[in-house]
Amino acid sequence: MPWQNDPEVSRSAEPFAAGTQAALDPAMEDGTNSDIMTSLLARRSVLTDGPYARVADAVLAANARAAESELRAATLRAEARATNWLPTLGPTVSLTSLGDVVSSLVLDAVLFDNGRRKAERDYARADVEVAAVLLAEDSNRRVQQGLDLYLTAQQSLAKAKVNQDAMAQMERYAFVMGERVRGGVSSRVEADIVNQKLNQLRAEMASDRETAASAMAELAAMSAAPLDGIEGTSPMTAEYTAKPLPVLRAEAEASRAVAEAAAERAGLLPGLTGSVNQSGDASATFGGTGLGLGTGASMRASQETERSAAARVGQASEDADRRLQALQGQLASLQRQAEESQVLAVEAARNFETYAQQQREGQRGVADVVSIFETRLRAEREAAGLRFEVARVAMEIAALRGVLVDGDKI
Repeated sequence: MPWQNDPEVSRSAEPFAAGTQAALDPAMEDGTNSDIMTSLLARRSVLTDGPYARVADAVLAANARAAESELRAATLRAEARATNWLPTLGPTVSLTSLGDVVSSLVLDAVLFDNGRRKAERDYARADVEVAAVLLAEDSNRRVQQGLDLYLTAQQSLAKAKVNQDAMAQMERYAFVMGERVRGGVSSRVEADIVNQKLNQLRAEMASDRETAASAMAELAAMSAAPLDGIEGTSPMTAEYTAKPLPVLRAEAEASRAVAEAAAERAGLLPGLTGSVNQSGDASATFGGTGLGLGTGASMRASQETERSAAARVGQASEDADRRLQALQGQLASLQRQAEESQVLAVEAARNFETYAQQQREGQRGVADVVSIFETRLRAEREAAGLRFEVARVAMEIAALRGVLVDGDKI
């Protein structure tokens, strides 16, 4: 096929294979471990060895990993904030009363700031956790997109195979009808109907193969390694108990909002700063933004921000639960339909064999048998396609829970 063995649609896996370290690290700058990071690292992929895992590894290896860059930037910001309680050393320049410029080094230290520096450190820590969840979401979403393309290709090829297997039988019926028309036994209209069904089979098969080729070409474009010869499906483990990633992100964002509100409240109150210059002269400064008539309202607004953050966590949990319930219902329905379609396909095949035998014995016309044969093909195409729909919904659930990728591979 045109998408196979094409160097233009695959990206090199060398940067990934060179030994990239996992971006997630539960250890924070203050010496503690992040519960969110630990939760992300503990997740195991539901994809077992097989085609699904091979596709997942290929698309993950070629990830541009913009979210990882943001995580590393957030980690560096947290590292910078971790020492914000230490004194700072900097120059000061002043103009004396005689017009001389005097410069000196001044050591500044915050003696009391109402907890603002601590809130800034908490904000930076929460910012790292938000970036980590975004990275996990990005990785799982990318793997889901790659697997969706793979399932589309496999589903189309499975349907095309049904038509291909039926082509010889349909061509035989078209030949028989042509001979019957030439012999004056059947009308041209009946022969045209059979030929039309044959042409429809060919058109469907060509369309299915084009869809498969297009999906595989797109998959190859987002993969780091060639996926030549990959086909079929593989089982998935039933590990669907992890907390959904949108809920984890809402919790991290809530922690960040709470820290931001605490820093904002601390900035509204006066603080105390001490300084020592290179001559040994010490001084203390008591100041801040100043208290005004609107300070109380600003404090209450900051507290309301914290309550709003908690409410957003509850809303995210509800939305995720509703989405999971809908997907679970859809999955159960598709599984039932897939089982029923297999039974219907067997019954349709059995019915066709009965009609075909009667046609060979002269009890049925070719047009009648072709109509039953077409019903059989529709049932077989439906059965062939539904099992991939089941896998597609199962992968959407796994992506929502963040278990399409091992945490230590992110």
